[in-house]
Amino acid sequence: MINGKQRSYLRGLAHDLDPIVHIGRAGLTENVIKELDTALESRELVKVKLQDGCGLTPRDAANQACEMLDAEFVQSIGKRFSIYRQSRENKTIVLPGRDKK
Repeated sequence: MINGKQRSYLRGLAHDLDPIVHIGRAGLTENVIKELDTALESRELVKVKLQDGCGLTPRDAANQACEMLDAEFVQSIGKRFSIYRQSRENKTIVLPGRDKK
């Protein structure tokens, strides 16, 4: 679980990111979840965009994805949201207040 200071730090990092995963009309499919899982493992912080026609709100999609992937919701702006999960193999982001284990 991340705290407010850590979430704020991640929001700053996510600001310049481009969306690398797009959710279309079909919603959170198995392939989208696999893509998110791979992206989180390699990058830790991922920005996602909902395409026109997607029946989910960004907040709903983010909450469902976080629950399925054991990730943390960072923020939602417009049709985009950011999520974070610490990588098991490729730890690159050091959150404020956490040890560098």
